[in-house]
Amino acid sequence: MDDDAVFRALADASRRKLLDRLHTRNGQTLGELCRGLHMTRQAVAKHLAILHEANLVAWKRQGREKLHFLNPVPLNDIAERWIGKFEQRRLSALSALKKHLEGDDE
Repeated sequence: MDDDAVFRALADASRRKLLDRLHTRNGQTLGELCRGLHMTRQAVAKHLAILHEANLVAWKRQGREKLHFLNPVPLNDIAERWIGKFEQRRLSALSALKKHLEGDDE
């Protein structure tokens, strides 16, 4: 796995939004992923290509449609390598405190 490609892909807010949308509902078409975004279809396709190159998104053809799927494995690998080496319990407590103080307690 190329950590640099994953970090580059995650550096863009639009790509993170696409990953969030696939996390919410996997197996979406390009048209479905474009709905509600303020981007052209071509821009979304380019973002998906970058996510695919980083192995964060996979796709398969189903008839005439191309369905996009989130691949969480590279994210897990990074979490294990970069976050796992820190004290997870302490980080979780700090994250919860930050969310509480910022009023983002969902």
